[in-house]
Amino acid sequence: MKSRQFIWKKKIERDVSLGVNIVADMKSRTTERKAELEKLRKRRALEKAFKVLRDERARELARARARACICDEEAADPETEKEEGENRAMALAVVKEQQRRLQEALASKTAASSEDSFAINELNLDSQVYWWHGKYRPRKPKYVNHVHTGYVWNKYNRTHYDHENPHPKFVQGYKFDIFYPDLVDKTKVPSFILEEDKDSESNNGESETCIIRFHAGPPYQDIAFRIVNKDWEYSHKNGFKCTFDGGILRLYFNFKRCPYRR
Repeated sequence: MKSRQFIWKKKIERDVSLGVNIVADMKSRTTERKAELEKLRKRRALEKAFKVLRDERARELARARARACICDEEAADPETEKEEGENRAMALAVVKEQQRRLQEALASKTAASSEDSFAINELNLDSQVYWWHGKYRPRKPKYVNHVHTGYVWNKYNRTHYDHENPHPKFVQGYKFDIFYPDLVDKTKVPSFILEEDKDSESNNGESETCIIRFHAGPPYQDIAFRIVNKDWEYSHKNGFKCTFDGGILRLYFNFKRCPYRR
């Protein structure tokens, strides 16, 4: 125990000799830890609420199907059949209402997170003619997008900035939540592709931004967004996630950190 206290004391003395503000450093670390714990708590609460709503929707569907089967098996007079038809219509309306509430609750909880909300401007794509125009009404999916920003304290930034006068934040990653609840082909998983941004300014032969396009199939149209053109981290430990579950496509990724070079 004495050895640990001695080492900690030496570290504090060394930081003070180097001009490091010990109090500000400890406060910033405490604030970062609290922010991370708050993000984890809200993420778990969101997943729990989504699971409860999904289970409730499944129970409503099961009850509606059971009532429909019972009505088909029993022989009834015209008035009874009419009443049962109205009950089935009401059950279907309840199921649709539960599905709408599920999407609104997930979108509102995601937007209320402590992360920086990013107003990603949607791009206007060229008009397309789909083969399913006559049967299904084409529409764009709903989405909730966020950008992850932060500070990069490399050697250059540590020399020219400090915690009291920080440098501008850098874009460190993105989070896309695209909703596809009414896909015609349930077996087809939505996908995304990266395209070149012709309107972006080039730097050393590379564009500063690129286009990410999401494609799912009928009855949803493609949507595209302009993002920063950097290399991605594809490790789950570094925050990468690409899943499609419950009619929601989730794409989370962070950029690789490049060390400062003269």
